[in-house]
Amino acid sequence: MTFGIIGSGSWATALAKMLVDNKHAINWWIRNSDTIKHIQEHGSNPNYLQGATFNTLLLTMSANIKEVVAKSDVLVIAIPSAYAEESLASLTAEDWKDKKVISAIKGLLPEKNILLNYYLQQKFNLPLENYFAVLGPCHAEEVAEEKLSYLTFSGTDIIAASEMASHFTTDYISTIVNHDILGVQYAAVLKNIYALGAGIAHGLNYGDNFLSVYIANAADEMAGFLRKFGVEHITVGEHDGEEDPITHRKTPNYAASVYLGDLLVTCYSLHSRNRAFGKMIGNGKSVQDIKKEMNMVAEGYNASKCIYYINQSVGAAIPIAETVYKILWENVKAADGFKRIEQVLV
Repeated sequence: MTFGIIGSGSWATALAKMLVDNKHAINWWIRNSDTIKHIQEHGSNPNYLQGATFNTLLLTMSANIKEVVAKSDVLVIAIPSAYAEESLASLTAEDWKDKKVISAIKGLLPEKNILLNYYLQQKFNLPLENYFAVLGPCHAEEVAEEKLSYLTFSGTDIIAASEMASHFTTDYISTIVNHDILGVQYAAVLKNIYALGAGIAHGLNYGDNFLSVYIANAADEMAGFLRKFGVEHITVGEHDGEEDPITHRKTPNYAASVYLGDLLVTCYSLHSRNRAFGKMIGNGKSVQDIKKEMNMVAEGYNASKCIYYINQSVGAAIPIAETVYKILWENVKAADGFKRIEQVLV
């Protein structure tokens, strides 16, 4: 099984490190030829996770995406959702034939308000059974430092998802699998919005006591949205069937790491770009100034708008996410928005 990485940001670099540390030779699409040259010469990405080093003998890098796709059996797509359509534009349905895809995108395609799997299915006829999602809680910076982290691989077929996960399991990466392919992706989208809001609260000088109540309510709000969307196993403490006799793991529910755990770390961690983006909003900076200042994309910004419009048909009660959207997109002052949020917390 040959892996290809599409993207060269921090998360793409972290995933490439996992595969190379497992002795996989990988094909790697990197848009910038200077970045390719630097990695070839120094064994590290000059722009992201410079502490992560690679055995360059295992890397075949190219600025030609069609070449990388053609040489790979499994494509790991790790680019910001806002650039997904542009990055994949030169490809055709024939290029994707018989390929498997692991999405490492934690957002919705903002021009269409859809998950990557729907776009690949509509544009390239990629069947859902060939599509997997990899999610946290896992920050790329801690992967670079080889601190123990957790990844969840989700797919419609648990056995196939387990096979994918096995290639990323290392001494510092523990992998979990589930079959909630849509639920885990929407949870990842929502947690970025809530983390952005947590950053706004921090910038407005709210304390830890408020933040704990805010996150607890965000978790409840997320569960309500997922339930409306048809996601199962929402109730904390309830598990389907017996625990696994070998691993002793219970079947996942909403308390699992991919849902609640990812929400917590994204809201609290100093590595969280969504939290950092939100803190600058809370400090009074404009979205335009923050975009210029940050070297990375905060997925929660576009996601807040996507979810706002998606929810018009879903009909879930998501006042926190809607208020974050209005602060970012409708010029509601951050302090006024959080006064509204204060009123809905229970």
